[in-house]
Amino acid sequence: MKIAIIGVGTVGSAVATAVQNTGLVREIVLYDRDEIRARAAAEDLGHASTFNFDIKINAINDYREIQGSEVVIIAAGANQKPGQNRMDLLQANSAVIRDIVPRVMKNVDQNRVILIIVTNPLDIMVMLAQELSGLPESRVIGTGTMLDSARFKIILSRHLGISTHSINSYVLGEHGDSSVLNWSATTIGNLPLDDFCEQIGFLISPAARKTIEYRVHNAAYEIIQGRGATWDGIGAVVADLLRCIINDEKRILTVSKKDSFNKEEVAISLPRIIGYDGVIDTLIPKMNTSETKGLKESAEIIRQGFDKIV
Repeated sequence: MKIAIIGVGTVGSAVATAVQNTGLVREIVLYDRDEIRARAAAEDLGHASTFNFDIKINAINDYREIQGSEVVIIAAGANQKPGQNRMDLLQANSAVIRDIVPRVMKNVDQNRVILIIVTNPLDIMVMLAQELSGLPESRVIGTGTMLDSARFKIILSRHLGISTHSINSYVLGEHGDSSVLNWSATTIGNLPLDDFCEQIGFLISPAARKTIEYRVHNAAYEIIQGRGATWDGIGAVVADLLRCIINDEKRILTVSKKDSFNKEEVAISLPRIIGYDGVIDTLIPKMNTSETKGLKESAEIIRQGFDKIV
Protein backbone atom coordinates (compact mmCIF):
# COMPACT_ATOMS: atom_id res chain seq x y z
CA MET A 1 0.00 0.00 0.00
CA LYS A 2 1.12 3.53 -0.77
CA ILE A 3 0.26 6.22 1.76
CA ALA A 4 0.78 9.98 1.86
CA ILE A 5 1.47 12.10 4.91
CA ILE A 6 0.63 15.80 4.57
CA GLY A 7 2.54 17.89 7.08
CA VAL A 8 5.93 16.71 8.31
CA GLY A 9 6.43 18.77 11.43
CA THR A 10 6.90 17.23 14.86
CA VAL A 11 3.67 15.21 14.72
CA GLY A 12 3.87 14.28 11.04
CA SER A 13 7.44 13.05 11.44
CA ALA A 14 6.47 10.90 14.43
CA VAL A 15 3.56 9.50 12.43
CA ALA A 16 5.89 8.67 9.53
CA THR A 17 8.32 6.87 11.83
CA ALA A 18 5.58 4.86 13.53
CA VAL A 19 4.00 3.91 10.20
CA GLN A 20 7.37 2.91 8.77
CA ASN A 21 7.99 0.67 11.77
CA THR A 22 4.82 -1.34 11.09
CA GLY A 23 6.34 -2.71 7.87
CA LEU A 24 2.86 -2.75 6.36
CA VAL A 25 3.28 -0.16 3.60
CA ARG A 26 5.42 -0.34 0.49
CA GLU A 27 5.70 3.40 -0.09
CA ILE A 28 5.40 6.58 1.97
CA VAL A 29 5.34 10.01 0.36
CA LEU A 30 5.86 13.09 2.51
CA TYR A 31 4.52 16.52 1.64
CA ASP A 32 5.20 19.70 3.54
CA ARG A 33 5.02 23.31 2.47
CA ASP A 34 8.60 23.50 3.75
CA GLU A 35 10.19 21.41 1.01
CA ILE A 36 13.58 21.30 2.74
CA ARG A 37 12.01 19.85 5.89
CA ALA A 38 10.17 17.20 3.87
CA ARG A 39 13.36 16.17 2.07
CA ALA A 40 15.27 16.00 5.34
CA ALA A 41 12.58 13.84 6.95
CA ALA A 42 12.54 11.48 3.95
CA GLU A 43 16.33 11.15 4.06
CA ASP A 44 16.37 10.47 7.78
CA LEU A 45 13.62 7.85 7.51
CA GLY A 46 15.34 6.33 4.52
CA HIS A 47 18.50 5.85 6.54
CA ALA A 48 16.49 4.24 9.34
CA SER A 49 14.80 1.85 6.90
CA THR A 50 18.10 0.05 6.32
CA PHE A 51 17.75 -1.31 9.86
CA ASN A 52 14.17 -2.57 9.63
CA PHE A 53 11.81 -2.62 6.63
CA ASP A 54 12.76 -1.85 3.04
CA ILE A 55 10.18 0.83 2.29
CA LYS A 56 10.30 3.45 -0.43
CA ILE A 57 10.19 6.90 1.20
CA ASN A 58 10.10 10.09 -0.87
CA ALA A 59 9.62 13.78 -0.24
CA ILE A 60 7.32 15.42 -2.78
CA ASN A 61 6.65 19.03 -3.70
CA ASP A 62 3.57 18.53 -5.86
CA TYR A 63 0.25 17.03 -4.81
CA ARG A 64 0.15 15.10 -8.10
CA GLU A 65 2.76 12.82 -6.60
CA ILE A 66 0.33 11.49 -4.01
CA GLN A 67 -1.50 9.69 -6.84
CA GLY A 68 -1.95 6.03 -6.02
CA SER A 69 -2.14 6.64 -2.27
CA GLU A 70 -4.90 4.60 -0.67
CA VAL A 71 -4.64 6.43 2.65
CA VAL A 72 -3.81 10.10 3.13
CA ILE A 73 -2.87 11.20 6.64
CA ILE A 74 -3.33 14.92 7.29
CA ALA A 75 -1.08 16.08 10.12
CA ALA A 76 -0.49 19.65 8.96
CA GLY A 77 -1.33 22.75 10.96
CA ALA A 78 -0.36 24.63 14.08
CA ASN A 79 0.45 22.56 17.15
CA GLN A 80 -0.86 23.28 20.62
CA LYS A 81 1.56 25.38 22.65
CA PRO A 82 1.89 25.77 26.42
CA GLY A 83 -1.11 27.70 27.72
CA GLN A 84 -3.31 26.88 24.70
CA ASN A 85 -6.16 24.43 24.38
CA ARG A 86 -7.07 22.68 21.14
CA MET A 87 -9.88 25.11 20.36
CA ASP A 88 -7.33 27.94 20.22
CA LEU A 89 -6.14 26.38 16.94
CA LEU A 90 -9.59 26.49 15.33
CA GLN A 91 -9.28 29.38 12.88
CA ALA A 92 -5.69 28.79 11.83
CA ASN A 93 -6.09 25.07 11.26
CA SER A 94 -9.45 25.29 9.53
CA ALA A 95 -7.70 27.43 6.91
CA VAL A 96 -5.04 24.72 6.57
CA ILE A 97 -7.65 22.00 6.04
CA ARG A 98 -9.51 24.14 3.51
CA ASP A 99 -6.30 24.48 1.54
CA ILE A 100 -5.17 20.85 1.72
CA VAL A 101 -8.28 18.73 1.22
CA PRO A 102 -9.31 20.00 -2.25
CA ARG A 103 -5.71 19.55 -3.46
CA VAL A 104 -5.65 16.01 -2.11
CA MET A 105 -8.98 15.07 -3.64
CA LYS A 106 -7.85 16.10 -7.13
CA ASN A 107 -5.10 13.48 -7.00
CA VAL A 108 -6.58 10.39 -5.36
CA ASP A 109 -9.11 7.70 -6.24
CA GLN A 110 -12.26 9.08 -4.66
CA ASN A 111 -13.83 5.62 -4.72
CA ARG A 112 -11.14 4.13 -2.52
CA VAL A 113 -9.12 6.69 -0.56
CA ILE A 114 -9.39 7.01 3.21
CA LEU A 115 -8.49 10.28 4.93
CA ILE A 116 -7.05 10.06 8.43
CA ILE A 117 -7.22 13.41 10.22
CA VAL A 118 -4.75 14.26 12.97
CA THR A 119 -4.98 18.08 12.93
CA ASN A 120 -6.57 19.76 15.98
CA PRO A 121 -9.20 20.62 17.03
CA LEU A 122 -9.63 17.09 15.77
CA ASP A 123 -13.38 16.51 15.63
CA ILE A 124 -14.14 19.82 13.95
CA MET A 125 -11.41 19.19 11.38
CA VAL A 126 -12.99 15.78 10.64
CA MET A 127 -16.32 17.48 9.93
CA LEU A 128 -14.67 20.08 7.72
CA ALA A 129 -12.57 17.54 5.82
CA GLN A 130 -15.59 15.33 5.19
CA GLU A 131 -17.60 18.27 3.88
CA LEU A 132 -14.78 19.47 1.62
CA SER A 133 -13.88 16.02 0.30
CA GLY A 134 -17.38 14.79 -0.41
CA LEU A 135 -16.25 11.34 0.72
CA PRO A 136 -18.55 8.99 2.63
CA GLU A 137 -18.43 9.67 6.34
CA SER A 138 -17.00 6.18 6.89
CA ARG A 139 -13.81 7.11 5.00
CA VAL A 140 -12.95 10.38 6.78
CA ILE A 141 -11.64 9.23 10.12
CA GLY A 142 -10.12 11.21 12.96
CA THR A 143 -7.76 9.63 15.46
CA GLY A 144 -10.36 10.75 17.97
CA THR A 145 -10.02 9.61 21.56
CA MET A 146 -7.74 6.65 20.84
CA LEU A 147 -4.94 8.46 22.62
CA ASP A 148 -7.24 9.65 25.42
CA SER A 149 -8.42 6.05 25.89
CA ALA A 150 -4.81 4.87 26.03
CA ARG A 151 -4.11 7.47 28.72
CA PHE A 152 -7.12 6.30 30.72
CA LYS A 153 -5.93 2.72 30.41
CA ILE A 154 -2.33 3.37 31.47
CA ILE A 155 -3.28 5.60 34.41
CA LEU A 156 -5.87 3.07 35.59
CA SER A 157 -3.38 0.21 35.20
CA ARG A 158 -0.86 1.99 37.41
CA HIS A 159 -3.52 2.68 40.02
CA LEU A 160 -4.71 -0.93 40.10
CA GLY A 161 -1.37 -2.63 39.52
CA ILE A 162 -2.71 -4.61 36.57
CA SER A 163 -1.47 -4.87 32.97
CA THR A 164 -2.98 -2.49 30.43
CA HIS A 165 -3.58 -5.53 28.22
CA SER A 166 -6.21 -6.73 30.68
CA ILE A 167 -8.07 -3.42 30.71
CA ASN A 168 -10.82 -2.47 28.29
CA SER A 169 -11.68 1.20 28.78
CA TYR A 170 -12.90 4.02 26.55
CA VAL A 171 -12.91 7.79 26.52
CA LEU A 172 -15.82 9.16 24.48
CA GLY A 173 -16.81 12.43 22.82
CA GLU A 174 -14.43 15.24 21.98
CA HIS A 175 -10.68 14.81 21.67
CA GLY A 176 -10.43 17.71 24.04
CA ASP A 177 -11.37 19.07 27.43
CA SER A 178 -14.99 17.86 27.31
CA SER A 179 -14.12 14.19 26.73
CA VAL A 180 -16.01 11.65 28.86
CA LEU A 181 -14.36 8.76 30.71
CA ASN A 182 -16.67 5.78 30.24
CA TRP A 183 -16.33 4.23 33.69
CA SER A 184 -19.61 2.35 33.31
CA ALA A 185 -18.35 0.12 30.49
CA THR A 186 -14.80 -0.38 31.80
CA THR A 187 -13.82 -4.00 32.30
CA ILE A 188 -10.76 -5.75 33.71
CA GLY A 189 -10.39 -9.16 32.15
CA ASN A 190 -14.01 -10.16 31.66
CA LEU A 191 -15.18 -8.46 34.85
CA PRO A 192 -16.88 -5.09 35.24
CA LEU A 193 -14.50 -2.68 36.96
CA ASP A 194 -16.38 -2.62 40.27
CA ASP A 195 -16.56 -6.43 40.40
CA PHE A 196 -12.83 -6.71 39.75
CA CYS A 197 -12.04 -4.16 42.45
CA GLU A 198 -14.28 -5.95 44.93
CA GLN A 199 -12.61 -9.30 44.25
CA ILE A 200 -9.08 -7.97 44.75
CA GLY A 201 -10.13 -5.85 47.72
CA PHE A 202 -9.05 -2.55 46.18
CA LEU A 203 -11.90 -0.14 45.62
CA ILE A 204 -11.46 3.08 43.66
CA SER A 205 -12.76 5.94 45.78
CA PRO A 206 -14.70 8.87 44.29
CA ALA A 207 -11.67 11.06 45.01
CA ALA A 208 -9.39 8.64 43.16
CA ARG A 209 -11.73 8.64 40.18
CA LYS A 210 -11.63 12.42 40.06
CA THR A 211 -7.84 12.35 40.18
CA ILE A 212 -7.71 9.84 37.32
CA GLU A 213 -10.12 11.96 35.27
CA TYR A 214 -8.02 15.05 35.92
CA ARG A 215 -4.84 13.28 34.86
CA VAL A 216 -6.43 11.96 31.64
CA HIS A 217 -7.84 15.38 30.73
CA ASN A 218 -4.58 17.16 31.51
CA ALA A 219 -2.07 14.64 30.16
CA ALA A 220 -1.47 16.55 26.93
CA TYR A 221 -1.00 19.85 28.77
CA GLU A 222 1.58 18.30 31.08
CA ILE A 223 3.51 16.76 28.19
CA ILE A 224 3.42 20.01 26.20
CA GLN A 225 4.65 21.93 29.23
CA GLY A 226 7.54 19.52 29.65
CA ARG A 227 8.67 18.87 26.07
CA GLY A 228 6.88 21.46 23.94
CA ALA A 229 4.58 19.07 22.08
CA THR A 230 3.14 15.56 22.10
CA TRP A 231 4.22 13.26 19.31
CA ASP A 232 5.11 9.69 20.30
CA GLY A 233 1.59 8.85 21.47
CA ILE A 234 -0.18 10.17 18.39
CA GLY A 235 2.37 8.50 16.12
CA ALA A 236 1.54 5.15 17.71
CA VAL A 237 -2.18 5.86 17.42
CA VAL A 238 -2.01 6.51 13.67
CA ALA A 239 0.13 3.42 13.11
CA ASP A 240 -2.39 1.29 15.03
CA LEU A 241 -5.33 2.73 13.11
CA LEU A 242 -3.54 2.18 9.81
CA ARG A 243 -2.70 -1.41 10.80
CA CYS A 244 -6.38 -2.02 11.52
CA ILE A 245 -7.34 -0.70 8.08
CA ILE A 246 -4.63 -2.48 6.05
CA ASN A 247 -5.18 -5.85 7.74
CA ASP A 248 -8.97 -5.48 7.71
CA GLU A 249 -8.87 -6.37 11.40
CA LYS A 250 -12.40 -5.25 12.26
CA ARG A 251 -11.07 -4.14 15.63
CA ILE A 252 -12.95 -1.67 17.85
CA LEU A 253 -11.26 1.73 18.17
CA THR A 254 -12.56 5.03 19.54
CA VAL A 255 -12.11 7.06 16.37
CA SER A 256 -13.93 10.24 15.41
CA LYS A 257 -16.41 10.16 12.56
CA LYS A 258 -19.28 12.38 11.51
CA ASP A 259 -22.58 10.88 12.63
CA SER A 260 -26.11 11.79 13.42
CA PHE A 261 -25.98 12.15 17.18
CA ASN A 262 -28.55 13.69 19.50
CA LYS A 263 -30.46 14.98 16.44
CA GLU A 264 -27.40 16.77 15.03
CA GLU A 265 -24.68 15.96 12.51
CA VAL A 266 -21.44 15.99 14.47
CA ALA A 267 -18.11 14.16 14.59
CA ILE A 268 -17.42 12.55 17.95
CA SER A 269 -15.52 9.54 19.19
CA LEU A 270 -17.40 6.36 19.97
CA PRO A 271 -16.30 2.71 19.81
CA ARG A 272 -16.30 1.85 16.10
CA ILE A 273 -15.48 -1.28 14.12
CA ILE A 274 -12.62 -0.49 11.72
CA GLY A 275 -11.62 -2.44 8.62
CA TYR A 276 -10.27 -2.10 5.10
CA ASP A 277 -13.11 0.21 4.03
CA GLY A 278 -12.86 2.46 7.05
CA VAL A 279 -15.60 2.63 9.69
CA ILE A 280 -17.87 -0.40 9.38
CA ASP A 281 -20.17 0.17 12.33
CA THR A 282 -20.61 2.28 15.46
CA LEU A 283 -21.33 0.95 18.94
CA ILE A 284 -23.02 2.74 21.82
CA PRO A 285 -21.46 1.59 25.09
CA LYS A 286 -23.17 1.30 28.43
CA MET A 287 -23.28 4.75 30.05
CA ASN A 288 -24.73 6.10 33.27
CA THR A 289 -26.79 9.30 33.43
CA SER A 290 -23.77 11.52 34.05
CA GLU A 291 -21.79 10.01 31.17
CA THR A 292 -24.74 10.33 28.79
CA LYS A 293 -25.18 13.97 29.76
CA GLY A 294 -21.45 14.61 29.38
CA LEU A 295 -21.38 13.05 25.91
CA LYS A 296 -24.27 15.23 24.74
CA GLU A 297 -22.51 18.32 26.10
CA SER A 298 -19.29 17.29 24.38
CA ALA A 299 -21.09 16.88 21.06
CA GLU A 300 -22.65 20.33 21.47
CA ILE A 301 -19.23 21.92 22.07
CA ILE A 302 -17.94 20.34 18.86
CA ARG A 303 -20.99 21.45 16.90
CA GLN A 304 -20.68 25.01 18.20
CA GLY A 305 -17.02 25.06 17.22
CA PHE A 306 -17.82 23.88 13.71
CA ASP A 307 -20.51 26.55 13.34
CA LYS A 308 -17.82 29.20 13.92
CA ILE A 309 -15.96 28.22 10.75
CA VAL A 310 -18.82 27.65 8.29
